[in-house]
Amino acid sequence: MNKPTQYLLRGLLPATFAFCLAAPAVAQSPATEKPISVDKRYENDIKALAKNATVKAAFKTILDLEPQTLQDLITLTEIPAPPFKEEVRGRKYAEMLRAAGADSVWIDEVGNVLARRKGKNGSKTVVMEAHLDTVFPEGTDVKVKQRGDTLLAPGVGDDTRGLAMVLSVLKTLEKTGLETEADVLFIGTVGEEGLGDLRGVKHLFSEKGPKIDSYIAVDGTGIGTVTNRGLGSHRYRITFKGPGGHSSGAFGLVNPHNALGRAIHYFAVEADKFTKEGIRTTYNVGVIGGGTSVNSIPFESWMEVDMRSESPERVEGIDKLLQAAVQRALQEENQMKRLGPNLTVEVKLIGDRPAGGVDPGVTLVQRSVAATRFLGTEPALRVGSTNSNIAFSKGIPAVTIGSGGKGSNAHALDEYWINDKAYLGTQRALLLLLSETGIAKGKK
Repeated sequence: MNKPTQYLLRGLLPATFAFCLAAPAVAQSPATEKPISVDKRYENDIKALAKNATVKAAFKTILDLEPQTLQDLITLTEIPAPPFKEEVRGRKYAEMLRAAGADSVWIDEVGNVLARRKGKNGSKTVVMEAHLDTVFPEGTDVKVKQRGDTLLAPGVGDDTRGLAMVLSVLKTLEKTGLETEADVLFIGTVGEEGLGDLRGVKHLFSEKGPKIDSYIAVDGTGIGTVTNRGLGSHRYRITFKGPGGHSSGAFGLVNPHNALGRAIHYFAVEADKFTKEGIRTTYNVGVIGGGTSVNSIPFESWMEVDMRSESPERVEGIDKLLQAAVQRALQEENQMKRLGPNLTVEVKLIGDRPAGGVDPGVTLVQRSVAATRFLGTEPALRVGSTNSNIAFSKGIPAVTIGSGGKGSNAHALDEYWINDKAYLGTQRALLLLLSETGIAKGKK
């Protein structure tokens, strides 16, 4: 056993050394099964960091801050952040980052909350980020219920725990006076979930965003995984439109529901064949709607469709199958009509998450794995749909890591999070961040 680990066991970690391997609450493919190869220099760098007297003090500070971090989690969870309505939570998070000691805090044009902590030389900028939004609609009861070490509330784990952990890392740096060489941006982003379509992080990487050299996203729980590949997706809202009319008096008009049913059938048949081989690809018709009453021919019928793969070519391939199915259904319904105008269709892209990734040998991934192993857990590499997708697509080194503890039932009303050695998530994040930024000599 190495000396830093002995120190952690004696002074900071429970004697059982039984670590949580909870999977992140983000869309993921199966993890890698074989051990990940890590260059010794990265393992040695992490060990050297952990031996640093100020870092040791920082690890203890993380433990001392646990009650405060827990209260921050409860406070933020109980501020609703429904899709496209993250403003109130964002303002509170900005206030908390400012109070924690950031050098400057601001909210950008789309609602992202950014806090800069200046480094000694500022030649590099490292981001540590979690997302502000949840999937739950306005009016959802987000009051936290506590049962022992378990917190129950919609959004408590995904990704409010991430926000609290990012805030805790900033507090730790300030309380211990750790000065980094690089600048750090602590960020709470908008629009990670659903139809938000990663709008927050897309803005960060636009020409209006700050300079970013490496990106650490915090999403999901546990400390057992490192997401280094992005699951790309296309999402569509497809709407068939007709004149509508009385079910008997206007019989013979085009019927949008008929076309929608055909489109779903033709797409599912072809997509099933397509996804049985090659790189894993998924598809789902998630929402359908339209019509006014049982005795009315509907004037519109619509569906929302999701298709995913880590291969851009596979996403494009299954996309073409959807387009063909829609046009075939449209043509057939128009051929069947007995009177009135033709049916039309609107195909609207409502989500476009690029695929991509970084090789396991890239420095940021190597450091993530080394930091995880140092804390006693064998990490697994995963592909997922997270804010890191945009960084991957831009060629910026990025990973998504969990926020610690155990969580389950993400995106459900009975979501919960358990404070099971959650400080390990914060300690891992701190080690990873410092390995990326470098520690400046002396205190801030």
